Amino acid sequence: MTNQKRSEAYPLRRRQVVEQIVHGKENLLVIAGLGSTAWDITSAGDRDLNFPLWGAMGGAIAMGLGLALAQPDRRVLVVTGDGETLMGLGSFATVALRAPVNLSICTFDNEHYGETGMQSTHTSGETDLAGVATACGISVVGLVRNQAELDAALPDILETPGPVFHAIKVRAENLDFVLPPKDGVHLKNRFRRALLGDEVI
Repeated sequence: MTNQKRSEAYPLRRRQVVEQIVHGKENLLVIAGLGSTAWDITSAGDRDLNFPLWGAMGGAIAMGLGLALAQPDRRVLVVTGDGETLMGLGSFATVALRAPVNLSICTFDNEHYGETGMQSTHTSGETDLAGVATACGISVVGLVRNQAELDAALPDILETPGPVFHAIKVRAENLDFVLPPKDGVHLKNRFRRALLGDEVI
């Protein structure tokens, strides 16, 4: 079976997975990586405490780290893709070094660059993102490939002291865009207002 055919057969589908993670979690601070994961969290419900990145590929994990350090009493979730995670691999080492217990990172790994034509990423071959996270020293690491493994991982993702990283293998598929607002200033201001109150704007 080719790598593409393999990833097209993965049982987990990205939008159902993100819905299971964020449903009912109104206080969760969510950073979404460039592209598909931003559409995924918007499909699950656009909310003021979502911050989808537009055009900042490779920055989601680092941004989530900064937010987790600045808001140690709030759970921070980074939802990003394998392509973006590969671009910012050094962030794993800094996450492990700073070790915020309130940070959880989920990489939706469909083994493809979804925004540029579905070219295969390194994770379709030998690259093991969970292995990289473990080697960097991230304390809680998992690989999720099916619903049973997702069910077992959800308490870690949402509650376990971290930092937490899960690579979630999801089906490679083309989905309709569900776009968040494109105005960066608006996204910043609504997030800050929801987190810190009207007086910060």
